[in-house]
Amino acid sequence: MNDTLNYFPAGKLEDYTAQMGRVVHIQGLEIAVFCTSSGELYALDNRSPHPKGGPLAEGMVSGHFVYDPLYDWKIDLRDGLVQAPDHGEVRTHQIRVQEGTVSITLSKSPEHSCDGKCTCGHH
Repeated sequence: MNDTLNYFPAGKLEDYTAQMGRVVHIQGLEIAVFCTSSGELYALDNRSPHPKGGPLAEGMVSGHFVYDPLYDWKIDLRDGLVQAPDHGEVRTHQIRVQEGTVSITLSKSPEHSCDGKCTCGHH
């Protein structure tokens, strides 16, 4: 088994504005990259976990959370989990910053840790 992660370039650190999301295209996927007010970067699939879907990159960032721009669901940027009373999950991706260059590795499948009562489709 090969444990080496493939990182794909996603621009320069200065391309990312605090409390804003930005869409990056990698391997045919739309990834939403968010920068928190403290300068931390997080990458998630650019698709709302709401049954009707929609983009996430236009969501509002507050702390370690993004608020879905269409449905106002609160999503944790660290693990992609939707906060109660809503349920669901967004696949997250690992980010690396080296010498001012941002790179992302794609997750193969979502890390799933809900209690089985959600509507995420993993059950």
